[in-house]
Amino acid sequence: MIRSPLITVMVQAVRKAGRALARDFGEVEQLQVSMKGPADFVSAADRKSEETLHAELSKARPAYGFLMEERGAIEGTDPANTWVVDPLDGTTNFLHGIPIFSISLALVRNGVPVAGVIFNPVMDELYVAESGQGAYLNDRRLRVAARKKLADSVVCCGLPHMGRGSHELFNRELEKVQTQVSGLRRTGSAAIDLAWVAAGRFDAFWERNLSSWDMAAGIIMVREAGGYVSDMNDGDKMLEKGDLIAGNELIRRDLLRLLKSA
Repeated sequence: MIRSPLITVMVQAVRKAGRALARDFGEVEQLQVSMKGPADFVSAADRKSEETLHAELSKARPAYGFLMEERGAIEGTDPANTWVVDPLDGTTNFLHGIPIFSISLALVRNGVPVAGVIFNPVMDELYVAESGQGAYLNDRRLRVAARKKLADSVVCCGLPHMGRGSHELFNRELEKVQTQVSGLRRTGSAAIDLAWVAAGRFDAFWERNLSSWDMAAGIIMVREAGGYVSDMNDGDKMLEKGDLIAGNELIRRDLLRLLKSA
């Protein structure tokens, strides 16, 4: 695994936050049968994770700014470097006792993700990537899947849920894609989806209406695993536009063409 000072700082921060999340996750199932409000409990776990990450990263790199899901933007004295933080990606899964969620942390330098860490503390899967250094799951080097045909591919997508996104557009896209691929999946955590593309578990992934903290770490993860990431116009404005498609060169290209036809 990468042992640079930057990755060391990031890993220490997510592991500390992850220990608390894992403990809190163990309490969620007990709350399901109570009247104490599991959603309030999960919101508190989310905030606690973000506070830990903010404290650890501020101590290690005091000049860097932050873009955080809960606190929003916090300017640093070094305008080039920003920590982009999702303290609990997959909140609904966490709330329902589904062990697919993560802490997602990226360093964005001059608008470009240059390092990322995605950590699922329940599965103890730590994904790390740094520009020019590759991507790793724990100590194993990652490569995107090498499949060349959509018909052989398992593709992951994000589903627009109640009150968010265009259901009509997604239904058109789904109709196009589902007849052309081997399988479709939805995990509930965009960071995990991108990490699994980097690991070759999924051949491709697409989703709209994402926030920067959902995908910044995953972008560098896929790219360092040899994959390609773009916005839905085949450009490089994922963080600005909030939509994203990822996979190997051939599958991403063919899936994008299919989605555009919808």
